[in-house]
This record gives sequence, C-alpha cells and structure tokens, in this order.
Amino acid sequence: MEITGKLLQLLPEVQGESARGPWVRGGFVIETGDDYPRKVAFTCFGEERVAMAKNIPMNSLVQVTFTPESREFNERWYTDLRCSRIQPFVAGQMPPAATGMTWNAAPAQPAQQPAAAPAQPQTGFAQPPAMPANENDDLPF
Repeated sequence: MEITGKLLQLLPEVQGESARGPWVRGGFVIETGDDYPRKVAFTCFGEERVAMAKNIPMNSLVQVTFTPESREFNERWYTDLRCSRIQPFVAGQMPPAATGMTWNAAPAQPAQQPAAAPAQPQTGFAQPPAMPANENDDLPF
C-alpha cells in the first residue's frame, strides 16, 4: 500500500539485541493532504529503513510504501504500519487525485479523448423489457 503526505516528525530510535543479533527500530509521522488531513505514524525496522527517513527534510512531501500488520496481546489488538520504503514525492509520479491513500491501485491509464455525448442521458437504471400485449390477460392492471 502507498500513501503520500508531509513528513512531520521523526520518532525516537530504539535499539536492542536478539538471538539473531542487534536490531534498530525507528519511525516517523506524516500528515495526509486530504480534505480532512490525518496524521499517520509508521514503524521502520533495520538501519537502512531508519536511515531513509532521516535523510528526508522535515515538512517535505513523501511517498510511503507500507504493510499494515496486527497482533494480539492479552486479548487486545495492536496495529503497526511497517514502512518498507519512504522517498521524496515526485510530481507526476502518481495521479493528482491520489494525495491520500491508494489501496493496491492499478497504474494510471493514459487519458482518453472524450467521446461524443450520448443521445440520451444515462440515469444508471436499465429500462424494463417491453411486455407483449396479451388480449387474454385477466389481470386488473
């Protein structure tokens, strides 16, 4: 999944040691550019991903590729948005209407020339089939 927004804040790094070796976790917060802007926090695991967020200037537009992940602990659910890539937003990279979230959206299709206006306005409702006249019909309507 992808989302575009303004980079607001870097979250503090946490480091630790596991059976596999040392690890580092960081994060950041962006604000979407929708009609009702939302602040969204992301988690980054690994030095490379943490460094990606550090190298982008604050308040710049970014495009974030992420994976949502939920887990249960003590009968409560917790959700993380795990960042796999953060990069500066490049105009023309996404369709202009996609300033917020895109959920596995298909790539933008090239613009087509507008077709000639239909002779009859379309209402979205299909016309019922015409019923043949039946003279032996005994229905009152």
